[in-house]
Amino acid sequence: MTNILSAHTLTDSLDISDDALAEISLVLEMRRNFSMSIYKDKCMKRRIAIRMRSCRCLDTATYCNLLRQSEHELDLLKKNLTIHVSQFFRNPSMFDKLQTTVLPYLFQQSFAHQEPLRFCSFGCAGGEEAYSLGIILQQFLTDKLQLPLPAIHAYDIDADILETARQAEYNEDRLKDVTPSTIERYFAPLGVRMKLAADIRKMVTFHQQNIMDAGLLEPCHLALCRNTLIYFTRPEQEKILRGIAHILPAGGILVLGKSETLVGEVRRLFATICPVERIYRRL
Repeated sequence: MTNILSAHTLTDSLDISDDALAEISLVLEMRRNFSMSIYKDKCMKRRIAIRMRSCRCLDTATYCNLLRQSEHELDLLKKNLTIHVSQFFRNPSMFDKLQTTVLPYLFQQSFAHQEPLRFCSFGCAGGEEAYSLGIILQQFLTDKLQLPLPAIHAYDIDADILETARQAEYNEDRLKDVTPSTIERYFAPLGVRMKLAADIRKMVTFHQQNIMDAGLLEPCHLALCRNTLIYFTRPEQEKILRGIAHILPAGGILVLGKSETLVGEVRRLFATICPVERIYRRL
């Protein structure tokens, strides 16, 4: 009799209790200095289950034993708990709004105050969002304003994925929302992947940074924090938003994901620019 079960069977049978979650969290905290307490339990359990299926562990006791014995599995689990998959121009309507409304406003403010612009992408994962912003900026500035390029800073907690982002090599599925003309202009085939042009890559600087410490960063005029808050508990969401609000000057712009919104007292610090695209202006 074999213990190898189908992924579907494992999906149906896995049950990660709160006690098991606490035990796995303790192992991660002691061995990798990584705390799961700030994340939603449901999200953590779902991602742990993915690793359990990959390892063919039928119960959490077996998986906890594996974590204690395998440094490799500890690293894989930590990566699976923090990685956020993205793609270029995810939610194209938001990027359209940036180009037609938000960027002209920010450039006007920059010209009026003689202040260089600084943009941030939080939870940047593989860099697709930050690079998408770079493409829009270059097209917009080159064709219309001919101003100095704003600095784009991208932040993520995972050092390995940041290194991948710096390489800027992507499977074609990450480019499904990119127009053919933009692909032709800014990407070149590299084996089975696509390599982003150097003039866009050099626009983005990547940093390893915990989003919980966003308030310690330098001021920025546009903060993209999309599809990141959903993984955190409500108190941690408020802390993150307070930190971002702290580094946004009056008139600065915050963009959240479509399934996210401002919470707590932070709502008083922003005016809504576009409720559909979750775009807010710092008061």
